[in-house]
Amino acid sequence: MYKAFTASADTPARLHFFRPADWEEAGDSLQGPVLAQAKATAFEGASGEMAIVAGEDGAITDVLFGLGSAQDALAVAALSAKLPEGDYEVARDAGLSLAHIAAGWADGAYRFDRYLKKKATPPRLVIGDGDDAAALDREAEAVALLRDLVNTPAQHMGPAGIETAVRTLAEDHGADLSVITGDDLLKANYPMVHAVGRAAPEAPRFIELSWGNEDHPELALVGKGVAFDTGGLNLKTGSGMKLMKKDMGGSAHVIALAKLVMSSKLPVRLKLYVPAVENSIGRDAFRPSDILSTRKGLTVEIDNTDAEGRLILGDALTRASESDPDLLIDFATLTGAARVALGPDLAPFYTDDGDLADAIWAAGTVSGDPVWRMPLWDPYKSMLSSSIADIQNSGGGGMAGSITAAVFLKQFVDARRWVHLDVWAWRKSKYGRPEGAAACGLRSIWTMVRTRYA
Repeated sequence: MYKAFTASADTPARLHFFRPADWEEAGDSLQGPVLAQAKATAFEGASGEMAIVAGEDGAITDVLFGLGSAQDALAVAALSAKLPEGDYEVARDAGLSLAHIAAGWADGAYRFDRYLKKKATPPRLVIGDGDDAAALDREAEAVALLRDLVNTPAQHMGPAGIETAVRTLAEDHGADLSVITGDDLLKANYPMVHAVGRAAPEAPRFIELSWGNEDHPELALVGKGVAFDTGGLNLKTGSGMKLMKKDMGGSAHVIALAKLVMSSKLPVRLKLYVPAVENSIGRDAFRPSDILSTRKGLTVEIDNTDAEGRLILGDALTRASESDPDLLIDFATLTGAARVALGPDLAPFYTDDGDLADAIWAAGTVSGDPVWRMPLWDPYKSMLSSSIADIQNSGGGGMAGSITAAVFLKQFVDARRWVHLDVWAWRKSKYGRPEGAAACGLRSIWTMVRTRYA
């Protein structure tokens, strides 16, 4: 079981969640030292407020926690981020589902301690046993894997490291794996993956995992695996390059989603595609004004080598479309423009399928994982026009950057249903959660997928 969960405990501390609106009435139901501690600390259920009650032996017996008016399903992260090691169970949920409480708890209890001498010892939430508890446990494990992958620096999470993560996943679940590396990418017709990654010390590669019954509907997942992005010859500034270990965040999302699909034994034929590269500067680096060929047969004029993620995704989306999947999903840390449009908390998604969009929106509401539909506005394809190639890889003069990136990807998709998520895979400290890797849209997409195929 995930290290921040336990099925049962002998003497767990009791957790009491409150909002300001219900504190005055509900607070009177508390007794003895719990009520006394609440009054002593002027607890009123405001966001992040906490009151801890200990017994005569010093052990924690009760914890009061204020939710305020927060709608964020992960608000409980502020609690688990601060509590000491021990076992805790929910005594009062203030209307929060156990799924939301568990997701927030796991989020706040997470620590990336790979490079720390002192390892984390998180508090444990009692979630019981049975199918529902197992589902909560699988989700927490998948999110932790995603965050570990993104938080790991490129020195240990280059293209080979991404391959190792997928290989481990395949071995754990009895999946088939194929990897095409280096110049073999040209022979196998992945020219844009090769072009973007060929200047790096570690060879680029195309990773493909297959799992499940071939008679089941095919679910195709594609993730951007840029292990580190210098910007190429259109070099990023130091501040812009600082977090570029997270540019493989799209691949981390689909690896986590694939883990959920396989560990849940969802009745699908799963295909996972990860183009893994490092966008480096070297004597063999691709250049602005180069014309690249593609697996699709289109030609692409390079306007900016820092718009490289959409290039490798183009080849991957073409490959994923070739087997006519029932549903094609891609995750990518594609544009800063998406953050300008929607900020750090909302994950934008693009699809032409209205029913699919409604299902994703509904799943986001149920899971408490916010997502927002953005327009695949075909007229903006004109911003990507080239006089010497079929299309160029960026344009618009800084306008509609996330939309034009999605429109570029659309040129390489030939699937019945497709959705693209332009995620940040990161967040600053909030609700007591540490700054670092974050799952963006993963739980909403997983809820949609599980509902669709279960």
